[in-house]
Amino acid sequence: MSGQAHSVALVGVDGRIVDVEAAVGGGLPRTVLVGLPDASLYEARDRCRAAVVGSKLAWPDHLLTINLSPATLPKSGSHYDLAIIAAVWRSEGHVPPRLRERTVMLGEVGLGGRVRPVLGLLPALIAAAEAGFSAAIVPADQLREAALVKGVKLYGVGSLEEFQQVLRGAAGAQVPAGEKGATVATGRVPDFAEVIGQPEARWAMEVAAAGRHHISLSGPPGVGKTMLASRLPSILPPLSDREALEVSAVHSLAGMPVEGLVHTPPFADPHHGASAVAMIGGGSRVIRPGAISLAHRGVLFLDEAPEFSPKVLESLRTPLESGEVLIARSGMRARFPARFQLVLASNPCPCGNWGSTTQHCRCQPYTVRRYQERVSGPILDRIDIHQNLRQQHRSVSRLVELGECSASIADRVREARARQARRLRDTPWSTNAEVSGAGLRQLPLPAGMEMLDRALRRNQLTARGIDKVWRLAWSVADLSGRDRVSADHLATALAMRQEKGEAA
Repeated sequence: MSGQAHSVALVGVDGRIVDVEAAVGGGLPRTVLVGLPDASLYEARDRCRAAVVGSKLAWPDHLLTINLSPATLPKSGSHYDLAIIAAVWRSEGHVPPRLRERTVMLGEVGLGGRVRPVLGLLPALIAAAEAGFSAAIVPADQLREAALVKGVKLYGVGSLEEFQQVLRGAAGAQVPAGEKGATVATGRVPDFAEVIGQPEARWAMEVAAAGRHHISLSGPPGVGKTMLASRLPSILPPLSDREALEVSAVHSLAGMPVEGLVHTPPFADPHHGASAVAMIGGGSRVIRPGAISLAHRGVLFLDEAPEFSPKVLESLRTPLESGEVLIARSGMRARFPARFQLVLASNPCPCGNWGSTTQHCRCQPYTVRRYQERVSGPILDRIDIHQNLRQQHRSVSRLVELGECSASIADRVREARARQARRLRDTPWSTNAEVSGAGLRQLPLPAGMEMLDRALRRNQLTARGIDKVWRLAWSVADLSGRDRVSADHLATALAMRQEKGEAA
């Protein structure tokens, strides 16, 4: 006699339904697990048996074969435990052959019979809903997270006894009223009012926020590069429900607590000693998202950018263009979303004083050149705005004055985004930075195109740089409330694009 249950295999953020089949036959009592499981999943055969027996529930005392289908798909993780136990019970006739709805089962069991939370619950449920499954049995501790997926009936279980009761028709734990799909309040986001001076850099950050442009901040220590970068999320528009669900799915895979939709754009700032795996994702057994995916729909801030390994920085090339990262392994490819807004911060040299009119630089010229070349040309060419920050020469009494608050700047950014949404409403893009080169040429031509011709002839811009300036000019025009790009807008964008080169 055989029994069947369903679970989900995760490869990156993508999930595939797995049929868990159990068959009891003659032979010495033992459990055989087949279907390309990894080492952690192979341990489930002993873990599930010990948990069921320890809960004084039934487990076969004959040869038991458990198959995970499709057999060609690599499988990993401990979230198959509930589906394995359900298939075994059904093979023995201890529970009805199936629930009323098509149901997936996700959860790990402890040796005492407790059902424990698992990683990746949210993307697994999203995949199940897309595959047509209408119900899911999940750990009771993760009901709030599971409730973020609409259209799936949930059964929360905290123990194997409760799990067996649900299989026999009991209701199971429910999400408290008013909490399904709730928005989670985040901690305090730093405000731009705390940034004193630096009006040009503040304007550059506003333009970056309006069009979702990548930006590089360069200047001596203490001028406010980190302060500006950490406050960028405070002027970005809140995430839509769809975007917030994408972000929550990545956080679920990474093991971060997910109790509701977070509409504030995420902010990731990995240390400059981070490895390539920590940045782009990966792992020896289970592939996990990296910092660039944790910054999806938000901001990735690389402080002291030249101190990062060149290998780590070069790994950003493809995600900056494609908005996702693909990690290849033998027999599978894991995909993670990575549509982030990059902010680089760097000193002009190791001591930080190169080019200063007030401080003496102790670095040799070749040291300065080697330091600046640690961030390669192809990476810098993918940055839209290059902003230099300079030391503030102000009296101490003026330094206590607060600048413009984030709320006021966010209002202007929101109006600029609304103009973009109207202009791009019949396209697959929502912000200026996302528009393809072909899409740019479908928009009204900017005035003053001869400026770009001159920059191209002087090798001051690449072909990619031309499109970057064009997109940037549209963001400047949107902040100015204009429907067309004027020559002044284009000149402003060109200056913002070339500032680093001019300063050097």
